[in-house]
Amino acid sequence: MDAVVLVGGLGTRLRPLTLSAPKPMLPTAGVPLLAHLLSRIRDAGVQHIVLGTSYQSDVFASYFGDGRRFGIELEYVVESEPLGTGGGIRNVADRLRGDTTLVFNGDVLSGIDLTALLHRHADTAADVTLYLTTVDDARPFGCVPTDADGRVTAFLEKDPNPVSDQINAGTYVFRRSVLEAIPTGRPVSVERETFPGLLAEGATVIGYVDPAYWRDLGTPADFVAGSADLVRGIAPSSAVPGPVGEALVLPGAHVSDHAKLSGGATVGAGCVVAAGCIVDGATLFDDVRLAPGAVVRRAIVGRSATIGADAAVVDAVVGDRARIGARVELAGGVRIWPDVVLADGSIRFSSDA
Repeated sequence: MDAVVLVGGLGTRLRPLTLSAPKPMLPTAGVPLLAHLLSRIRDAGVQHIVLGTSYQSDVFASYFGDGRRFGIELEYVVESEPLGTGGGIRNVADRLRGDTTLVFNGDVLSGIDLTALLHRHADTAADVTLYLTTVDDARPFGCVPTDADGRVTAFLEKDPNPVSDQINAGTYVFRRSVLEAIPTGRPVSVERETFPGLLAEGATVIGYVDPAYWRDLGTPADFVAGSADLVRGIAPSSAVPGPVGEALVLPGAHVSDHAKLSGGATVGAGCVVAAGCIVDGATLFDDVRLAPGAVVRRAIVGRSATIGADAAVVDAVVGDRARIGARVELAGGVRIWPDVVLADGSIRFSSDA
């Protein structure tokens, strides 16, 4: 049994945070996002994991090494040029050892029962088994309908009137021979080419629907919500470095007794949170400074950034080392790039009265 994790994306939807690190390496509930997925793979009994990397590939090996200190065996394969999801999977085929391969998109947070998924794949003698989740609105995703026996009947693009609430959740189980049949030397999309092609050939493609927690962390709003869910124990992970609760404070941080942390907030190592501050459902990377009275809600504040006195950062992203002046108000999805300096009171959504 092998696992493959695709972590080669540029993470453009999370910029400016991904200017300094790949998305799977961004701090999420105190550790890199990828650490949560690797812990779940390990806990399901899979020891050999191959990472398909590209963007800033050295960062992964620098942190995880050969995987031994995490209880796994890690190998790395670097894409010299983008190959798409299918091409990325095929690119690691020569590192695989078993006849069954679990494949994961590296930016998804999920509570799927991986053991049950593997049993379903074996029991149905499937060529490929897809983890499907249900959503209230499938229009942004496209949908994957199945028949009464769980066989996938189609892969449908985004549609204003989707025929199913089931969507591709970014986790697959491949029979090795099917994986090795993916073309080499060019970009391939499993969603648009591989899976529809298998259906056309009459292959057995099974959809495994699991109602467990699922979130794609591709946007700042989803990223900060996913981190908060991990801290509160809503999203399961054995990699969270502390007990679940309203907040996670990493070693070396100093939080005033007169500050309030809530909503699954994370305070990174070396942070200073002064009196009167509110950190609600937000993620502070390492070495952030919050001056007295600063409010940070559902926001991400990058490494070594400073938030001035009585400033408010709500539903926003502040890049590494940025300096946000006193009484500045940032809201509504605004993104501040690294090293930007905003003068005291320079941006406001309310009057001074």
